[in-house]
Amino acid sequence: MPTDSILSVRDLEVSFPVRGRRPRRYVRAVTDVNLDIRPGETLGLVGESGCGKTTLGSSVMRVRPEATGTISYRDSRNRLLDALNLARTDERVYQREVRMVFQDPHSSLNPRMTLRDIISEPLRMLTDLAEPEIDHRVRDITERVGLDVSHLRRYPHAFSGGQRQRVSIARALAPGPRLVVADEAVSALDTSVRSQILNLLQDLQDEMGLTYLFVSHDLSVVEHVCDRVAVMYLGRIVEIAPTTELFSNPRHPYTEALISSVPVPDPRLRGSRERVRLTGEVPDPSKPPSGCPFNPRCRHATGLCATEVPAPRPLGEGRTVACHHAEDLRLAGITGDPPPHTDRDR
Repeated sequence: MPTDSILSVRDLEVSFPVRGRRPRRYVRAVTDVNLDIRPGETLGLVGESGCGKTTLGSSVMRVRPEATGTISYRDSRNRLLDALNLARTDERVYQREVRMVFQDPHSSLNPRMTLRDIISEPLRMLTDLAEPEIDHRVRDITERVGLDVSHLRRYPHAFSGGQRQRVSIARALAPGPRLVVADEAVSALDTSVRSQILNLLQDLQDEMGLTYLFVSHDLSVVEHVCDRVAVMYLGRIVEIAPTTELFSNPRHPYTEALISSVPVPDPRLRGSRERVRLTGEVPDPSKPPSGCPFNPRCRHATGLCATEVPAPRPLGEGRTVACHHAEDLRLAGITGDPPPHTDRDR
């Protein structure tokens, strides 16, 4: 595990059996995933629905017993913990320091519990704080997320979607985590409320020194909040790069297609950028294509792509790409113009 990482994933695989199949067939939801998350950064995880983003996030949260490989976490005492094989004494530490904010703020909250009970529950389960300390912590985090402490006796149904998501954030942050997995945390919210929650997450990150794994299908949101971005396709990481570099100079054809679908906010510029439309459907993960998983939909595919799976390899500063022809392709970024490649990229 790199010394500058708080979480390191190596050779992660998650497979699910297909029900009713004889002989039994397996769906590989996540395949050979490797990534590192640095302290204090926001790493975006993007891709189409069904690509394995949520499965990867839930594996980090240890709710996927099918996961194999290694997930290493550096805790607050600088100890390395194997998240998939935690000792009993370390389970509370990991659960306290690695927390999750879910997509749906309605179904993720118990309608029979008051806000005070919802926020204080992880404190009672994961800490040894006395009741006065728990009450102080609940009030403090409630105010930090922008809610009124006078509402702590109310139930979730009394709040709007945005307020419920603030409650979810407060519950996740109450035990004092270091790493937060935000799984589509703003996708169920209205546009105006979405920006408020994003700003809140960034403010809390600065105040509390948080690290985020930000799972999303919305690249416009990812561009706004993430320091680096990992792109997933059919269970594999196909590109990782700093956000600015990825959006201005994508090096994988799938990344280019995703970026081309980002709406142009200026009405005068709409239509000035070519939309890369992918042909065909996402392959059946129980019967993935041979070679590169993206090759049936890639306009740059060659015979090599149909026979050999490309291994992720470094390409420039801070970038990793899994494409046989990444050095030779000139792909369009967010501006619509493919930048020239330099010798440094090779």
